[in-house]
Amino acid sequence: MTPHPASVTTRSAWHDVPRIQVRRFAAIAMAEAPELAEEILREIRREYPHLPEVLDESGEPMALIGIRRAIEVFVQHLEHSDHSEGRPTVPPGVFQEFGRGEGLGGRSLDSLQAIYRMGVRLAWRRFADIGQRVEIPPPAMYELVDAGYQYLDGLVDQSVRGYAEAAARQAGERLRLQRRLMELLLAEYHRGDPAEALTERAARIGWSLPEKVAVGVLLRPAREAVAPAVGQGVLLDMEYEQPRMVVPEPDAGGRPELLHRALTGWAGAIGPPVPLVDAAKSLRWAEAAVGLMERGLLPAGEVLYCTEHTEALVLLQPEELIDDLALRCLAPLTHCGPTHGRRLAETLLAWLETRGGAPEVAARLGVHPQTVRYRLRQIRELWGAEIDDPDRRFELELVLRAQRLRGTLGETPGRG
Repeated sequence: MTPHPASVTTRSAWHDVPRIQVRRFAAIAMAEAPELAEEILREIRREYPHLPEVLDESGEPMALIGIRRAIEVFVQHLEHSDHSEGRPTVPPGVFQEFGRGEGLGGRSLDSLQAIYRMGVRLAWRRFADIGQRVEIPPPAMYELVDAGYQYLDGLVDQSVRGYAEAAARQAGERLRLQRRLMELLLAEYHRGDPAEALTERAARIGWSLPEKVAVGVLLRPAREAVAPAVGQGVLLDMEYEQPRMVVPEPDAGGRPELLHRALTGWAGAIGPPVPLVDAAKSLRWAEAAVGLMERGLLPAGEVLYCTEHTEALVLLQPEELIDDLALRCLAPLTHCGPTHGRRLAETLLAWLETRGGAPEVAARLGVHPQTVRYRLRQIRELWGAEIDDPDRRFELELVLRAQRLRGTLGETPGRG
């Protein structure tokens, strides 16, 4: 009967080595493990003299303990089982701590992995010498090399876990400190000297204090999205329902283009550039713009700059005041009817804006000049001498411009 392919196993050369030779190999390797560990550590220090030295409670280098323990675990695995039966595992601790130390020190894992490979090469030389002494066949020793590099992968995995833990902890701490900095920056009122507190908090995250900032408020896309890659130096807090960002030196070369690319797919508004201590003012305008976007009074679907929509922000924000002014200024239109009142309002606004005669107003409205003359006579009848008063003309233009932005030109509050 032909065996099922899954049941077929490949016999290793190491498995064929007599157990007495394996035990002799392991006994010598265990006896020489302390000396081998010290040799490996000396070579590491020679190649990497700037590596920090960490001691345990007894004053012994943690690196020496880890190397010695790694050798012992590997040899024990070879002695008591076939090396092909799974990979030996060093108890988590030392090598995970090595990775954690690299992460907290702001270094990459590249040098650590190079050190591990150096350790495996030096260990292999010693094991090859021991193998010759106890007459281990070459094929078995070749398998031992492969086993050593598989074992190395396990050590690297532990270090990567430690490195990832340190990176996550550092990222979380940085976010916490960044949030505290942004809270202080965006506070409406400051106690004491804000510059001193800002300097201290900014230094903790390595943020250079700019002369000017612009504050942005974002609207989350309908679909879940990752935080936009706004670039180094821009403070971004995604914890708010409407994420906030602080853009240093917003007019610096390349900054607008970078933000445009990073914020593709997002909507929101970026407030005007202001001195650093006035960041709350920029936030206030950005929030106002976002509010108008949500009401459909400013274009949605992109990130707007408040400085490009000044008229809308100035005229649409004080809504109650503008409505009260409209109630008084547009009272003469109350009895004209909605359609006729809107046409008179359009004509009045065009006349106020052009400061011209019937032909100029007619060209703007796309109607016959005679029609404009007729409407202007009606306007003078409705407002009388007030229409020539500079203050009243300014109020009328203010109200009518605001209504045009809202799409309610000619309406008076209370009349649909």
